[in-house]
Amino acid sequence: MKLTKRGEYGLKALLALALTYNQRTLSLREISEQEELPVKFLEQIMMVFKRAGFVESTKGKHGGYVLTRPPQNITVGEVIRAVDGPLAPIANAREIERRIQKEERHPGLYSALLDVRNAISEILDHKSLADICTRSLELRSKPEKQMYYI
Repeated sequence: MKLTKRGEYGLKALLALALTYNQRTLSLREISEQEELPVKFLEQIMMVFKRAGFVESTKGKHGGYVLTRPPQNITVGEVIRAVDGPLAPIANAREIERRIQKEERHPGLYSALLDVRNAISEILDHKSLADICTRSLELRSKPEKQMYYI
């Protein structure tokens, strides 16, 4: 699995929306400025998220984007799949399983790749946007390590 810029930017945009969930909408410009993302690229990503059912948009003075589900009900895994495709290092889980069956000399190679895919999936399918927001707050609030000089 490789997280593309599109996937990274998409996750950042959804995290911005997660932080304002049930409070207000965010315009593309606001998301772009907060997360330091290019507006044009963000427009394309938000269209994907709209089709995937993660966000809905409203027009007008107070228009913008909102999440369609609570942040705790949207996993990082499903977001990445919507933007970047399967989490598997090659093809998808079903294709890897087929390769294991077909491979005569080294089926263990594809079995190991399936293990990698399953491990990635296990983590990302159990991390929600809310979990990521909480972890970010924890990491930002940790006091910096102090340096002592003698």
